[in-house]
Amino acid sequence: MKIRPAKVTDVKEIHKLVEHYADNKEMLHRSLNSIYENIQEYVVVEDDNGSIIGCGALHVAWEDLAEVKALAVAEKYTKQGIGKQIVLQLQQNAKDLGVDKVFALSFKPDFFQKLGYNIIPKEMLPHKIWSECINCHLFPDCGEVPLLISLDKNNA
Repeated sequence: MKIRPAKVTDVKEIHKLVEHYADNKEMLHRSLNSIYENIQEYVVVEDDNGSIIGCGALHVAWEDLAEVKALAVAEKYTKQGIGKQIVLQLQQNAKDLGVDKVFALSFKPDFFQKLGYNIIPKEMLPHKIWSECINCHLFPDCGEVPLLISLDKNNA
């Protein structure tokens, strides 16, 4: 398996992964258009045959803050550490960009807590971050939990 930056040719596979979990109300839907427009934020994981089996995105929200978004792993490959590897790669990408804090809004906070993220009050995040939420059918009580990690030489 290998992690690499996503390409526009990966968009439909990324969309399929994300929509599977969104349809199960485990993450938010992402349109094809949104993925195309933000493809440079995504990484994908390929299996040995070159099939996309996981994805995630890092969206810079402010000068010192970025968000892990659209984290998905094909069900057949869950519980194998692939999600963790994606998050670690995205954290490294954040560090490479000079961003020192990464957050996630998750329906599965335990996953992020195992990686060193801490649950925070949503008020700690800038209002700009909630701009997607206003358009969500679950707003304002979706149940996503905000989590944050500060990156240093011990993380990522």
